[in-house]
Amino acid sequence: MDFGALPFLWEGLKYTVLITLVGVFLGSIVGSIFGLMRLSRIGFVRAIAAIFVEAIRGTPLLAQIFFIHFGIPGLLDLRFDPLYTGIFVIAINSGAYIAEIVRGGVQSIDKGQMEAGRSLGLTGSQTMRYIIWPQAIKVMIPPFGNQFIISLKDTSLLSTIAVADLMYQSRTYTGLSASYFDTYLLVCLFYLAITIPASLLLRYTERRLERT
Repeated sequence: MDFGALPFLWEGLKYTVLITLVGVFLGSIVGSIFGLMRLSRIGFVRAIAAIFVEAIRGTPLLAQIFFIHFGIPGLLDLRFDPLYTGIFVIAINSGAYIAEIVRGGVQSIDKGQMEAGRSLGLTGSQTMRYIIWPQAIKVMIPPFGNQFIISLKDTSLLSTIAVADLMYQSRTYTGLSASYFDTYLLVCLFYLAITIPASLLLRYTERRLERT
């Protein structure tokens, strides 16, 4: 086994984890906003959210990466830092899927909960904040965890725009050493070292939620 790739992969792992954590965090904010917009009583607001969600979910992530990193800067005569592009793309992409998670989570709560809140003198926003949202979060956690793992793996596509993640660093090392089998085996192990604990934590969380 050629372990010469380890210094390269450790460096790439930092960027992979950074992009995933920041991207999914921002995506959670984006997804919460658009998810609630999809539940709005105002048709125009629902339409904007639907267009965003369907446009992102209906196009390949790689196409989104190239469009944002090369297409927009080419039109505006700008230059984007690959790292910032990566975070932005993961945030927007995960946000579209999280929006559907949020919408589904809120809709899974019995409508009588909203009526009960209003009967207690709470406003619509207060009922959502104190009654609906806490219950919906329990429903949303499992699919949100799955989305985190998907976004983590999706970061591998960012190597196409020279983001120094795991895949980019592995390609750099194989270009120097031609050690393809060992290097890409280590890459897979690095990803598994993150995804397996994340999956186990997700299952543990699901079991805890079932008991509450």
